[in-house]
Amino acid sequence: MTVAPDPAPGEPWYADGLKFTCTQCGKCCTGEPGFTWVDDEEIARLAERFGLDNAAFRRRYTRRVHRDGRVRMSLTDKANHDCVFWKKGAGCTVYADRPRQCRTWPFWTRLVDSPASWADAAHDCPGMNRGARHDAATITATAANDGVDTAGGGQGSSPA
Repeated sequence: MTVAPDPAPGEPWYADGLKFTCTQCGKCCTGEPGFTWVDDEEIARLAERFGLDNAAFRRRYTRRVHRDGRVRMSLTDKANHDCVFWKKGAGCTVYADRPRQCRTWPFWTRLVDSPASWADAAHDCPGMNRGARHDAATITATAANDGVDTAGGGQGSSPA
């Protein structure tokens, strides 16, 4: 592997961009317990997808989480801790309407904070460091609005 030169002062460590293409392996959607945060807009979009009103969708697919003095909504997990919308053999059943937290993987603030954090996550994600190169400006903008509560983490040890 070729080591990139150190970035200029003030530039992020990923100044030359990072490679990522989702393989839809599901490792970020399955396994360990976690939170997949959803806001009102995401709930409305998913509820419409299922032909449910917002209240019915919330009862069936979300849970209230009290963290750090605030209440947020997270998608529920299956008994095995997989995302409620992950289906073995089919993948994400709501991929086109997936929450922002899922859309922004792996360009989460906590993962692009350092090369070590990125490398650690890449051990479990076959799409990281492969495929399309994303430029630094896009990565920085995505991380700034990643949909992840840094104290809460994502689904499993990666996202959702």
